[in-house]
Amino acid sequence: MSQTDSHDLSSHDLYGTWTTVSVRYGDLDPNGHVNNGAINQYFEDGRVGFRLQRLTSVAGDKLSGFAVVKYAANYLAPAHYPGEVQIGTVVTRIGGSSYGLGQAIFQDGKCVATAEIVTVQFDPATSSSVSLSDEFRALLGTAVASSAG
Repeated sequence: MSQTDSHDLSSHDLYGTWTTVSVRYGDLDPNGHVNNGAINQYFEDGRVGFRLQRLTSVAGDKLSGFAVVKYAANYLAPAHYPGEVQIGTVVTRIGGSSYGLGQAIFQDGKCVATAEIVTVQFDPATSSSVSLSDEFRALLGTAVASSAG
């Protein structure tokens, strides 16, 4: 079981934001499984989907000044071609200048990978972290995982 802040990231019920991606033939390794690089790209596609669905009203639809500072993935089962995968994304933590996301990839109802991500907001001119705005915190708050996990 992959957990962050007591949330089971492999639980389909944890997620309220979803992105669907088609598996491409080029995503496969020599064993016919989706390779880890493609899985990592699916997670990024899920974060972009999350941003588009949940965060675009911030700062005139621009979200520059954010950087991923932690990314940890767990590969639980093979994903296959042809098909689609569904990427769930949820907020697991809101800090002073950073926030945490939990993600999972499902194919045919089975969790094939999970990821934990920490993103920090920074001032591009100084590269120093800055506090998350109240507006941004409120938007993140609409996608926070329940404590029941």
